[in-house]
Amino acid sequence: MSNDCKKKNAQVLDGSDIRDLVSNEKVFTSFVDHKFKELDRDHDGKLSVKELQPAVADIGAALGLPAQGTSSDSDHIYSEVLNEFTHGKREEVSKTEFKAVLSDILLGMAAGLKRDPIVILRIDGQELLEFADGPRFQPETLAIFSHIESNDKTLRDCIIAALGELTVDHGMPPSDSWVTSNVVEPALESCGVDRYQRPISQETFLEVFHKVLANISQQLKERPVIVAHSENTFDGSGIRRLLSNKFELDKLLDTAWGSLPKDRRGKATKEFVRLALDGIGPAANLPPYGAVDQIDKVVEAALNMVDADDGKPVEEEEFKKLMKEVLGSVMLQLEGNPISVSANSVVHEPLSASSSVLTPSPESSPVPETE
Repeated sequence: MSNDCKKKNAQVLDGSDIRDLVSNEKVFTSFVDHKFKELDRDHDGKLSVKELQPAVADIGAALGLPAQGTSSDSDHIYSEVLNEFTHGKREEVSKTEFKAVLSDILLGMAAGLKRDPIVILRIDGQELLEFADGPRFQPETLAIFSHIESNDKTLRDCIIAALGELTVDHGMPPSDSWVTSNVVEPALESCGVDRYQRPISQETFLEVFHKVLANISQQLKERPVIVAHSENTFDGSGIRRLLSNKFELDKLLDTAWGSLPKDRRGKATKEFVRLALDGIGPAANLPPYGAVDQIDKVVEAALNMVDADDGKPVEEEEFKKLMKEVLGSVMLQLEGNPISVSANSVVHEPLSASSSVLTPSPESSPVPETE
């Protein structure tokens, strides 16, 4: 995370709250009772596949996946989460089974947050106003203006394009429909940007852009925006650590093989290598397939190397060998060209028990509610 980001009013989510929840048997049992009752719409004491869907959707959202049904690449991850609850066979899940699986999932997510914490930023306009009134404003704004094709754009278009160049390090929340409607548009209207004719001069742009930023700062002061910020660098070190730990690797490969569907001869097709990688991903510091485009391309290259999609049935030892080859290939690619990924997203609701399966109660929610 940048130094500017570290100076902001921030709170770090490192998974400790989730670990504390699961480790406190009395509190976790109460939490499960509440969630189970909330999901059990027909009050029959069991959760059907349909009743489990809200919990699965919350878990997918917490993993950073797009909504179910919008990406074929990540939909299989939702299916795997559901299979964790149903073991791929049962149509209904008891409270005991729900509690055990939810505990495993939450602890896995806590481990991920410990490794890659999420920082919650409260953007209240102060940093943006400091930027607008500070020495960085003119040179950075002129640099932005220089590569905006302003001759064929209105002042509104130019300012919107320039706002898109600002980041949370400037004190500007990421682009979002709520931010646009409730912060940016009121500021543009207040500053009368539609009154200006083309072409737009540098002087005019500097003057009006400063006014817009000052107005946005005031809007944010009155209605702060909460932003979830995360950063991660995938450099292959997690895979190298896993490959060097034979006991852990063998245990993970045994689990992966055991969870795969087999034919009558006890063989599985090579195409399940991709699925097995998702199961091993957390231990190798790899994101779920479909979550990071750059990583997906690296993984696909490794899978193509072993013809993973040829549908050929393989026995257990050959399957494990393929898994090691794919992991080794991904490791070498990431060591040669590490991939850094950062993300900022606006949080519109507190992570409360009423809105997410992942947080015990509104009182313990680390995310302030956006007004």
